[in-house]
Amino acid sequence: MGDRSATSPADGSGPPRLDGVHHLKLPVADLARSLEWYRSRLGYEVDIEFVEQGTLMGYALRHPAGGPVLALRLDPERAVAAAGFDYFAIGVPDKAAIEELAARLTALGESHAGVHFATIGWILPELHDPDGHEVRFYTTAHHTETGPDSLRVDDPRETAARRAAAAGETP
Repeated sequence: MGDRSATSPADGSGPPRLDGVHHLKLPVADLARSLEWYRSRLGYEVDIEFVEQGTLMGYALRHPAGGPVLALRLDPERAVAAAGFDYFAIGVPDKAAIEELAARLTALGESHAGVHFATIGWILPELHDPDGHEVRFYTTAHHTETGPDSLRVDDPRETAARRAAAAGETP
């Protein structure tokens, strides 16, 4: 969360240049089921099909409105082992957009924890895909600015509740 405009000096003494996340890959037990879920719930579209020795093994999915590229890889054992963990949070522009997403998911019958005031933005946690991966959403618009010093969070829920109270919001 530091200065994103910094570039590496020619002598290599600074940090390497990076350009964001290229894609996120999830192991899945059933490609068709997972593809349908990511299409119908989040609007993803197939960009690339990966076929190995005549067998469909995965998809690269793109999002028409700017979401990260997702790759689904057929790997039932890893899908079971990875269930329940939140590997990433997908960025949503602002509080209104995350509330619209929560309403969409609810209308589609998806269980989630609703939108909450979090440490620096708003979060929509506890949505699970068909393999049980937790798919979280976090606003890229923040209600709290971070500065040159790191923000220390000892207990994320307590910090969010304290900041929400100070901002006149409910956690």
